[in-house]
Amino acid sequence: MSKHAYVFPGQGSQFIGMGKDLYEESNSAKELFEKANDILGFRITDIMFNGPEEDLKRTDVTQPAIFIHSVIAAKELGSDFNPDMVAGHSLGEFSALVAAGAMSFEDGLKLVQQRAQAMQEACELTPGTMAAVLALADDTVENVCEVIDGIVVAANYNCPGQLVISGELSAVEAACEKMKEAGAKRALILSVGGAFHSPLMEPAREKLEAAIKNTNFAEPICPIYQNVPATSITSPEEIQSNLIAQLTAPVKWTQSVQNMIADGAEEFTEVGPGKVLQGLVAKIKRG
Repeated sequence: MSKHAYVFPGQGSQFIGMGKDLYEESNSAKELFEKANDILGFRITDIMFNGPEEDLKRTDVTQPAIFIHSVIAAKELGSDFNPDMVAGHSLGEFSALVAAGAMSFEDGLKLVQQRAQAMQEACELTPGTMAAVLALADDTVENVCEVIDGIVVAANYNCPGQLVISGELSAVEAACEKMKEAGAKRALILSVGGAFHSPLMEPAREKLEAAIKNTNFAEPICPIYQNVPATSITSPEEIQSNLIAQLTAPVKWTQSVQNMIADGAEEFTEVGPGKVLQGLVAKIKRG
């Protein structure tokens, strides 16, 4: 039997005006947006709807904004939100967990706020960056990273031929040169705040661990394919430990989607701002 997967985007899919239509057209959505403003202690909706772009791009704004938009969009689907499975890309995993009933909106938003702040602090502690490597086999990228002096690792397995590396600035720059020598079509430094999903995020992981351990998790209404194992998970204890590991571990998006397809997913719906994941899913499974 064919199954329906719902996927939730991560950082980078934000845009000015995100969620404004939901706020204006639905009282229940408006209530949740206002609840989010109260929890965060500032009017994030003003930045989401009106900008400026520099503010919306800040990690401590971007992450809660995408989470809020994604979760409210899922709730507004009502009975049309009937997933056989869910997954989220990096930050999107938090949206997926709340949408699937594994934790409350309030708890999810508080964790996302703490995650964003902890990541921002880790970025300031040790400057790092990320780079997109195109048209190179995953194992080649991994092998290049291993021979570079300094910290650089495979961070986001986005789709076949698109892998993001992460680490110390000099190590990422050196890796980019080696990737091009190894035949990469492009190895491009990204405009990001730091080395996400790398060992440089260890201080953030330690901070977030206590908060995640103090959060109540329930069994979700359907399996979630988490970034760390890339497999179907329903156990609240496993969900919790995978969420803790996620900050310093790679996002196995390619593997997650491949496993969802192997488990019967034939239809994918992206919930939240942008269409990044639709493009990645189409590249992972042609047609």
